Amino acid sequence: MNVINFADTPSLVGQYMTELRDVNVQGDMLRFRRNLERIGEIMAYEISKTLRYDEVEINTPLSECRSPRLAEKLVLATIFRAGVPFHQGFLNFFDHAENAFVSAYRKYKEKENFDVFIEYIASPRLDGKTVIIADPMLATGASMELSYRALLTKGEPERIHVASVIASQAAVDYIAAHFPADKTTLWVGAIDSEINSHSYIVPGLGDAGDLAYGIKE
Repeated sequence: MNVINFADTPSLVGQYMTELRDVNVQGDMLRFRRNLERIGEIMAYEISKTLRYDEVEINTPLSECRSPRLAEKLVLATIFRAGVPFHQGFLNFFDHAENAFVSAYRKYKEKENFDVFIEYIASPRLDGKTVIIADPMLATGASMELSYRALLTKGEPERIHVASVIASQAAVDYIAAHFPADKTTLWVGAIDSEINSHSYIVPGLGDAGDLAYGIKE
């Protein structure tokens, strides 16, 4: 599996990441959502460089010319609820893509023990398509894997791009072990070294869903 870590190269992703992590900035939910969206836009542009294009003949006001057109059929998938603003960044660039949505949640049996459940999926057929699965926090990798398995009920994609803002090293290893290595690329804004006993990434940024949309009851 190919892993692209944006933290390896200084860029504006680092600036947006700094604001996402900073407790003195996080109180601004609009800014938090917009920074997730911006990182999604940057990742979408970088992913676009790896896609296939055809040349088509078009007419300009002055003459005919040949120009590139995206040849791959894209499906943008996200995991509710924190994934929504991140997903929007991809949709801003891949505005003709189909979309898929998965609801995955943690159900705690004890304070530090939980199972992940899939409650809802809405997706087009995926056979032969390129799927980008966007979720800002990749803590253990379990939610991402279950979401991927749920999406497979809609067909077998040709290529898979997993996109996260922050991932733990454990989650990177988990995705490498549970996704098809020959057709999966993982794109991350940063890889943090630890997850705590509650399966939150450390240093991470906290609960992305709460920071984007408010604390849930």
